[in-house]
Amino acid sequence: MSGSRYADKPWVALLNDAQRAPVEPVDSLVHALRRSVAEAPDRDFLAYFDGRISYREVDELSDSVAGYLAAQGLERGDRVAILLQNSPHFVLALLGAWKAGAIVVPVNPMYKSGEVAHVLRDGEVAALVCSDRAWESYLRQTAADSPVRIVLTGCELDFQTRDDARVLGFERLPQAGDAEDLVAVARAGHKAPDGRDLGPLDIALISYTSGTSGTPKGATNTHGNIMYNAERQRTGLALPDAPVYYALAPLFHITGMVCQLGACLNSAGTLVLTYRFEAGVVLEAFAEHRPHYTVGPSTAFMALAAHPDCTPDHFSSFVNISSGGAPVPPALVEKFRAGFGPYIRNGYGLTECTAPCASVPPGLEAPVDPVSGTLAVGLPGPETVVRIVDDQGREVPFGEQGEILVRGPQVVPGYWRRPDATAETFPDGELRTGDIGFMDEQGWLYVVDRKKDMINASGFKVWPREVEDVLYTHPAVREAAVVGVPDGYRGETVKAYISLRPGAETDPDELAVYCKERLAAYKYPRQVEILPDLPKTASGKILRRELRSRRQASE
Repeated sequence: MSGSRYADKPWVALLNDAQRAPVEPVDSLVHALRRSVAEAPDRDFLAYFDGRISYREVDELSDSVAGYLAAQGLERGDRVAILLQNSPHFVLALLGAWKAGAIVVPVNPMYKSGEVAHVLRDGEVAALVCSDRAWESYLRQTAADSPVRIVLTGCELDFQTRDDARVLGFERLPQAGDAEDLVAVARAGHKAPDGRDLGPLDIALISYTSGTSGTPKGATNTHGNIMYNAERQRTGLALPDAPVYYALAPLFHITGMVCQLGACLNSAGTLVLTYRFEAGVVLEAFAEHRPHYTVGPSTAFMALAAHPDCTPDHFSSFVNISSGGAPVPPALVEKFRAGFGPYIRNGYGLTECTAPCASVPPGLEAPVDPVSGTLAVGLPGPETVVRIVDDQGREVPFGEQGEILVRGPQVVPGYWRRPDATAETFPDGELRTGDIGFMDEQGWLYVVDRKKDMINASGFKVWPREVEDVLYTHPAVREAAVVGVPDGYRGETVKAYISLRPGAETDPDELAVYCKERLAAYKYPRQVEILPDLPKTASGKILRRELRSRRQASE
């Protein structure tokens, strides 16, 4: 990389001293837990509705989970799958598995049986932790044809008494005879096994990608990868001592895992959990717990802003709010600030770089590119190098578009047992993201779109993000997603899917004309379809691939 224009890291000049300083993370989040127990044993670590669990209690409970797993024959390096929403059960299972020397495989609870079966087989998973309802409804049958030999189930009604029907509207099931109760195991006082401490080079997680480009692959996030970003979050966000984090992103997603759970634990803070996203529940939690920080997808902030009870006071305690998972439209940032006060700070990362590799630091605001109208996603960190290259792998000048490549201490060593995919995606340890973007001369990074989502209309490139950003400036638009659809004359043409803000009215023709007035003729959507809601992942990212499938199914 000698002679690289990006190796000079122009972005470092914009960072403050705390953000620029080298970091020396502890070896793992288990080590961070022990440090927090030593410093503040009785401080609340987890807040779950009206329940509170201290650092000392989490340490003891997860010790017992580790001891049980080891007694059942779980060896160092074995895999433990966790398929849970945001509840204390997730944290106890995660820390218990790591204390037993295991590798954790976080699984999206929205996965269907076939998707879970792939993960269990591909990861050769030995133990499974899930809800009692998921075990009874489909996971027992799924796990039967897998390497799973240890099963722990939990009911998320534990650790609280409110039983909020908006998110906890279910009943406790009788304990299954072929599974053990996670909470009973945690309270049984088992002793954690000795000699299983994990270090920075050990794999912490096998995080399966969403599979948008084929069969899901497991990114091998190491403890060192996690701790680097957790420490950068701790030192760079300028939060107060004993910060309160609200878990807006799901913990099974790398953003929630690292930027909420990891950063909170590494800061000896309090993590507020409310099972899953429901706008009214979230707003009440903001009012009750007065959090200092949260991170979530732009769709979550749109849903909060649309809730009739939402007021600026709900956000008055926040020192910092970040958005991750998908780029934030500039119009949303300004609408949210005008309506509720906070400035939403963009961030950019992937599972393969253990959440963020660029973010908007406190004290700065992301610039908007004057040509494309794209909002910058942030600045890389001081130990990170982001490069932009063309299709031949040659670096392009500042301001020109190309594929985003990332090298740094947060980049994973590769994919689980996929040397072919590892060699393709991580040549010489550098991550080829598959995202198209550019960097300005100051070092601000801009993400244009996914390489595979580019629309070719009559030979012209159309990036869905640019069209979506224009749609978000329309006062009636709540959510927008743009895809390419076949066109007999143009090869492909642009189609927009829209959901509307509560009480708003418009029609497809008006939206098409609105875009035509603001975009080049080949970019504006020839087709617009209004839906009640757009399909999303569990982490809140709008699923363009499902919209493409919807179009194909209707033909």
